[in-house]
Amino acid sequence: MFRQIEYQLGNPNKIIAGISRGALLLIAALTVGAYIGFLGPLYAFLLAIVVTAAVAMLRSIWWSMLGTIIVIYWLPFATLPFKIGFTPTFLDITLLVLFFVWLLGYVLRREERFIATPVGGFVGLFMALSLLSFVIGVTKMHPTANAMRHYLELLLSIAIFFLALNVGRKRHDLIRLTQWLIWAGGGAATIAIIFYFQPMAWTVKALDALARVGYPGGMGALRWIEDNPQNPMRAIGTAVDPNVLGGMMVFAAALLAPQLASRAPIIRRRWALALLLLDLVALYLTYSRSALLGVAAAFTLLALLRYRRLLLYLGSGSAALLLLPPAQKYVAHLLAGLHGQDRATKMRFGEYKDALILIRHYPWLGVGFTGSPDIELYVGVSNVYLLIAEEMGFIGLAVFLLTILVFTIYLLRAWYLYKPDAALESLILGYGAAVAGVLVSGMFDHYLFNLVYPHMAAIFWLYVGAGTAVAYQIRHNFRQDNTK
Repeated sequence: MFRQIEYQLGNPNKIIAGISRGALLLIAALTVGAYIGFLGPLYAFLLAIVVTAAVAMLRSIWWSMLGTIIVIYWLPFATLPFKIGFTPTFLDITLLVLFFVWLLGYVLRREERFIATPVGGFVGLFMALSLLSFVIGVTKMHPTANAMRHYLELLLSIAIFFLALNVGRKRHDLIRLTQWLIWAGGGAATIAIIFYFQPMAWTVKALDALARVGYPGGMGALRWIEDNPQNPMRAIGTAVDPNVLGGMMVFAAALLAPQLASRAPIIRRRWALALLLLDLVALYLTYSRSALLGVAAAFTLLALLRYRRLLLYLGSGSAALLLLPPAQKYVAHLLAGLHGQDRATKMRFGEYKDALILIRHYPWLGVGFTGSPDIELYVGVSNVYLLIAEEMGFIGLAVFLLTILVFTIYLLRAWYLYKPDAALESLILGYGAAVAGVLVSGMFDHYLFNLVYPHMAAIFWLYVGAGTAVAYQIRHNFRQDNTK
């Protein structure tokens, strides 16, 4: 059939060839017209993008990684317009495709080597303990399909550590991955700033459009300090929650900051400065005090370890925060939190007290991920460490802290003992500072281990995996240089 069509299109008789080509164009036009008419212009366009992206992701692990990063930063809560017992999210699909393509490489023997490192051993143990806690929770509370999905998302998000570690084996792969994360963070910041400063009616209209793919829409999606419209509005972008957006900006800004001071930046300095300003402005507009403390901790760590120039940026930013007139409400909000005077901080203190009661009842392996079996107690606290203790007990919390400790030692040894070149040094310190910053932020927030925000867990473990991969690459380069 195809040969006949090909022959007719190239028929020596120009009239027959012209008629054949015209007929083919007419059929194509009718098909496209029917496609657009049936779905509508918007959904037809979106479906075309999705199909194109799906084909590209299935062809390459790096296209799969890029698709996952874009969804994590730009559309973390987007869902498909149908249910299969639950409503699949874009994140579910991209994570499944990412792991499918990665594992397929081992099945087809395109990949035969699997790297774990000492950090991976503790990450695997942490995953196993989470599964044990989940099973224990299931015996006490029957899980819903949604709870099952959320836990599987969390498990995949933790497992992305191994994927990042094993696909980032080469120097150019690590640089490419880091550049993608930097640009994706800048894109999320740009969206948040546009949503914040454009007319409120336009922002509501944009959120209503996103409501078609599972986002909260209308005025109710907007956020203000203490939920009072008389107070300053808080930026949310497409992250739904201002504290979550703030956490995303801690990741992005801390990873990017070394590029301003490195002797061999992986991104041009003018772009690095522009993107960093976008990240910090978006973070500022969230009015997230935990994110502010997190990014300050990350910048301070970078400045103390290597990049003294960042002290200038840190000092300038602090001066602007404290002295500029528009910042006074921000400072007042920060001081109220530090003094425990505002409603949000008082609610946190209540959550801490209730969390400690729950942990005392279930100290070793927690209550799992399906809720508290006791009616008078609840799972949920604005502190990632207490939240892990609630769901996985002291054993789970201890393994998590040990994992972070081993990760820190692994990175510091690679940086201090093996003396990496300037480019890899900026990467290893950037990933380490980003993880440290969000762990400081996690003292006052829960998004790193909250089942409602699996994309934040995915970013965290992706950063841990990428940082470990950089350290592994530095060690590998050092050994190669010594064997020459």
